[in-house]
Amino acid sequence: MSVKEMIDAVGLKNRENFVEYSLNPAIKAGFVKMLYPDTPNHPRQKYLLTVKGSVLYNELKQIIS
Repeated sequence: MSVKEMIDAVGLKNRENFVEYSLNPAIKAGFVKMLYPDTPNHPRQKYLLTVKGSVLYNELKQIIS
């Protein structure tokens, strides 16, 4: 997903706060990775769940269900 798609999905409005407090920590923790890691400002940059992120997502989904 792109940053805009993620912000819309969670219902936030401030891109800078989302990137600083949510996206960057998720990348550093290994839950999310960039599609184009060598060019962070790539015009088609997307973010993907890693295996670690997918495991966490599935665990949280089971808890909520």
